[in-house]
Amino acid sequence: MNLFTKAYIPYRGYYSTPFSRWQGSMQHDNAVSLAANTARRWFLEKKKIDPTIIEYLFLGSTVAQNHWFIAHNWAASVLTDDKKYVPGLFVNQCCSTSTTILNLCALNLEMGVYEVAFGLMADRCSNGPHTIWPDPLGPGGQPDREDWNMDNFGGSPRHRAAMVETAENVAREFGISKAECDMVVLRRFEQYQAALANVRAFQKRYMFPPEVTVNKKTTKLMEQDEGWTTTTAEGLAKLKPVRPGGVLSFGAQTFPADGNCGILVTTREKAKELSADPQIEIQIVSYGFARVKPMFMPAAPIPAAEMALAKAGMKVSDMKAVKTHNPFAVNDIAFAKKTGFDVMKMNNYGSSLIYGHPQGPTAGRGIIEMIEETVLLGGGYCLFTGCAAGDTAAAMVLKVG
Repeated sequence: MNLFTKAYIPYRGYYSTPFSRWQGSMQHDNAVSLAANTARRWFLEKKKIDPTIIEYLFLGSTVAQNHWFIAHNWAASVLTDDKKYVPGLFVNQCCSTSTTILNLCALNLEMGVYEVAFGLMADRCSNGPHTIWPDPLGPGGQPDREDWNMDNFGGSPRHRAAMVETAENVAREFGISKAECDMVVLRRFEQYQAALANVRAFQKRYMFPPEVTVNKKTTKLMEQDEGWTTTTAEGLAKLKPVRPGGVLSFGAQTFPADGNCGILVTTREKAKELSADPQIEIQIVSYGFARVKPMFMPAAPIPAAEMALAKAGMKVSDMKAVKTHNPFAVNDIAFAKKTGFDVMKMNNYGSSLIYGHPQGPTAGRGIIEMIEETVLLGGGYCLFTGCAAGDTAAAMVLKVG
């Protein structure tokens, strides 16, 4: 029994920009305005569709930008050039933001609230905010200070454990070795190279270049991912674990990045109308979520996936493709050990472990790549699952065919 029956994504009714390692080509642009302008260009230039078809906008973002207070309405105004006043909702669920936005779109479609929703997900880890919080009771009224990225990468106020420490906790619990991590990293790199083959033929199925600022007088189209590194078995073997006694080197974890993506969600009839191929249907089937014990974040995708599969009435062995947000190699190994899915067959054509993660759009790009992979496989069911800060995760089952 499917959780959802009325929510569809038009084939090619989505895009993702390339991702850029932080302090790269996207560092100069406000993530919200860059995403809104990129989405508008995608609608008009690529899809040749008037953006005013959108009835409701979900903006997903996790790192504050200038004018963040009303960023969702600002993005909608840019997207439609104020030819239609589209309302919106701001969503922040760390790296589960995109998955949760698709769930919210599907829920409202199911209830008949509207017929066309758009999820726009964007983040810029570059040049993150350095916030001063008033503290009248501090010594001499001295304020509290927070660096949005670095302080929060170090854990929550309640459980101060760096993200890599949560991964090492899971590695110990699942009996994962450094050799296993290195083996998975090498496989993920090989899978990403497949997406670059034939002049990036796979990526060109969905990727759309943003127009980024070079300097005050110059812009450029950013065509490809930036910041990923070549990986070899010998190179990985030489890297020492980041934590003493641990299993994860710098080669076995992802890096912060900048980027954005957009996904249309609509009715079955409207999806056919907006699809690049009306014969290909993409249905949102179910959603799952989870939170595990503190400081075990990379284990959370497992129960989230189990919930999504249960709501779909399916097993992981029924999936044609499985995609994850895998900031650490440990994520995929633990998932495979628990579910029995072949770790070497997950994440074909790329994953955040290799090309970085800008939080908000990370899951969105993964889901888009998963859809395209499933189309190439002739259709079927597919599963996305991924962790997020706070020891949480979200998962989604889609049907392609």
